[in-house]
Amino acid sequence: MDYKDTLLMPKTDFPMRGNLPKREPEIQAKWEEKDIYKMVQEGTKGRPLYVLHDGPPYANGDIHMGHALNKILKDFIVRHKSMTGYQAPYVPGWDTHGLPIEQALANKGVKRKEMTTAEFRQLCTEYALGQIDSQRTQFKRLGVRGDWENPYITLKPEYEAQQIKVFGEMAKKGYIYKGKKPVYWSPSSESALAEAEIEYKDKRSPSIYVAFTIKDGKGVLDADTSMVIWTTTPWTIPANLGISVHPDLAYVVVAAGGRKYVLAEALLEVAAKEIGWDTYEVVQKVNGKDLEYIVATHPIYGRDSLVMLGEHVTTDAGTGCVHTAPGHGEDDFQIGRKYGLDVLCPVDDKGYMTNEADQFEGLFYDEANKPITEALDKAGALLKLSFITHSYPHDWRTKKPVIFRATAQWFASIKDFRDGLLEAVKETKWVPAWGETRLFNMVRDRGDWCISRQRVWGVPIPVFYAENGEPIITDETIDHVSNLFREHGSNIWFEKEAKDLLPEGFTHPDSPNGKFTKETDIMDVWFDSGSSHQAVLEERDDLQRPADLYLEGSDQYRGWFNSSLSTAVAVTGKAPYKGVLSHGFVLDGEGRKMSKSLGNVMIPEKIMKQLGADILRLWVASVDYQSDVRVSDAILKQVAEVYRKIRNTFRFLLGNLADFNPDTDAVAYENLREVDQFMLVKLNKLIKHVRQSFEKYEFSGIYHAVNNFCTLDLSSFYLDFAKDVLYIEAADNQERRAIQTVLYESLVALTKLVSPILSHTADEVWEFIPGVNEEFVQLTDMPEHKEYPNADELVKKWSAFMRLRDDVLKALEEARNEKIIGKSLTAKVTLYVNEESRALLHSIKEDVKQLFIVSDFEVAGTLEQAPESALKLETASIVVTKAEGETCDRCWVVSKEVGSNPEYPTICPRCASVVKESYAEEAAGE
Repeated sequence: MDYKDTLLMPKTDFPMRGNLPKREPEIQAKWEEKDIYKMVQEGTKGRPLYVLHDGPPYANGDIHMGHALNKILKDFIVRHKSMTGYQAPYVPGWDTHGLPIEQALANKGVKRKEMTTAEFRQLCTEYALGQIDSQRTQFKRLGVRGDWENPYITLKPEYEAQQIKVFGEMAKKGYIYKGKKPVYWSPSSESALAEAEIEYKDKRSPSIYVAFTIKDGKGVLDADTSMVIWTTTPWTIPANLGISVHPDLAYVVVAAGGRKYVLAEALLEVAAKEIGWDTYEVVQKVNGKDLEYIVATHPIYGRDSLVMLGEHVTTDAGTGCVHTAPGHGEDDFQIGRKYGLDVLCPVDDKGYMTNEADQFEGLFYDEANKPITEALDKAGALLKLSFITHSYPHDWRTKKPVIFRATAQWFASIKDFRDGLLEAVKETKWVPAWGETRLFNMVRDRGDWCISRQRVWGVPIPVFYAENGEPIITDETIDHVSNLFREHGSNIWFEKEAKDLLPEGFTHPDSPNGKFTKETDIMDVWFDSGSSHQAVLEERDDLQRPADLYLEGSDQYRGWFNSSLSTAVAVTGKAPYKGVLSHGFVLDGEGRKMSKSLGNVMIPEKIMKQLGADILRLWVASVDYQSDVRVSDAILKQVAEVYRKIRNTFRFLLGNLADFNPDTDAVAYENLREVDQFMLVKLNKLIKHVRQSFEKYEFSGIYHAVNNFCTLDLSSFYLDFAKDVLYIEAADNQERRAIQTVLYESLVALTKLVSPILSHTADEVWEFIPGVNEEFVQLTDMPEHKEYPNADELVKKWSAFMRLRDDVLKALEEARNEKIIGKSLTAKVTLYVNEESRALLHSIKEDVKQLFIVSDFEVAGTLEQAPESALKLETASIVVTKAEGETCDRCWVVSKEVGSNPEYPTICPRCASVVKESYAEEAAGE
């Protein structure tokens, strides 16, 4: 007889190999066919809403690893919430306006100037929608569940209509104004930029010290004295109208090289060294406040340069006498306004010097540095020229330097509702907690928000101008434009004249002849996406404001988190979110930023083709995403190995439940052996830990806990010794059914617990689980944590046994290495223990040798009685010898009783009994 045929070996069609790149698209096709998103929403109808509001990625280019990290994290949360008592809709969105799309079309050869604005905007729309289709396919391939057929898109008429209402409401409250003040200006984009569109990179710049001769010293300074300024932007010298000093600083007059100079005492030593004064003498000291209203002479143009008092002056660098050009700096502008200076800005939209710069007209600002420096030298005002490399603002799209330039722009007056913003920041739950401080400080220090852009691809600023140039923004005009945009889209603004965009019969006292013009600037794209709380959360019936959560990269503190907060507080008085969660950036395996030049870019699509989306999802779960995270082929290989172990665990569980009916075969908890109860207690500790970790967004804790449960609690312990029961005993054996009960509970719970993370694999496993009703695991709820009456005692007792077992396994391994034994079933284990361990072993009703997976076992004495040859470990002294007897052909246990039944001469009595019983049943059946 071939006893192999009498064993109850695992049987399952669940494949051992994941083959995810092929299998996942098949699973996704099934989701699509069944409309899984709709099924989940209908299945959770009537539950409290949980809204994670999607921050819109920009509709340009393939998705990168940062996108993958972001969308997968969101999917974890949404899936978990829909399985824990909430209806959790997920509406993905896209940001579609702005310069990159204009540039992309230019790169494709589109001749912007050979078509109307409306025609060009139509091409932008078509391009953006094409990019959305491509990105949508890639996001869906990640396994992200959402309302993909009904996303929100910032170029959609209904979105633009709501954005106009946000602008109108802010204008109505007096928060919107037009003014000429310095803003970040990108000559390469020919547009104003917001702070969120600035990135800092190193730039080499000239560093000059310049002397401004005193014209009127107001009795404080002699006329033969000069004030020394320092700047790294010589091109702004033509715009100089003043010099700022700090009222509380001490200043000195220094004699050096036959001339007298004024600078801050605290900076004298450093400045003298930089300028090259070998010897100098302090001839006078004066307080900063006493220098107010002194007049110096501009060294190139001969005009007055007024000395003013400014709190912004520091002793960090320079001379303490700050070159002030109100047209080229925020602080300069503010102090210039205080002292009644003009706002001189001799640089045009493209960055070229205008006729106000006189002999430098026509020069690009950066190229003007040299001739301006030469002119200063010629005038005898240049004290020192050198070059420094320093951090300098750049346009985040074109990567070219930006300048501060005063132009007429539309602003949102942050200062008018700053207190409300700060209060809203405090009321929001921030993860990580430092996010609160970060945004609080940004809002506290933020200037007014420049919301106008000199481009055409965006939402127009809905302002009309009367004949006298006065702007017109009324409830009537806003409502009318909003309705026009909802019906026709914002292209209508560029297709029609101002009079045709106004309400019928509209009149205004400032336009007696009924003539109007319209604003040609568009809104900052951050105003677009920052209006989504109104345009999406309020617009759609399936969502609500405020959202429960916004989740984006840490760069969005200055971006979407910030602009959304600003518009929402301005319009509603409240934050648009109850909570904000941020993640870091994705770096390569060595912690470097990914870039094409380094050749270290990893592409999600490529990873999914090689390994599958679930490996990418498991990687996301494995990392501490609140900081910057690393990914590489080696890291993904490690994750794939963890996936393989988890999958093999699922397969083992399924294989050993082939003959198990949970309705009829399950054993009640109180009738289980202690070891089985212990495993259910461990399972419930896992359930509790995983559910708490989901609530805290601590996904790496889930990754490690599930991995440990599968590899340590199950594979290395329970499943290892369970084989001796599952395979060997008769099908209906009580111990076997008890173990199967634990396996079944573990299988169902594990499948549900990992479903938000391993979304494809969990649904694949679910198909094979006996006795479940729902078609997909994602339509079920998370397992509930149970409290067992004897849980604490069980954990204490069996944890102690596990420590003892670990020592036995070490002893077996050493014996194996010394060739004393082969497999552990060939061994006999003899223990010498203390009273505590003796009592523990005595209290265990289970077959201890089966738990150790050895053929023979005894407790031979106390620790003191252990022979010299014993291996002395933490819990016991252990002797491993070969077990005496023959090896059973069926269970492989070594026993002296093998052959005691002449009917079955090569197997042990236990196996003989099982075989005989099963054959008797078969015979009776026949």
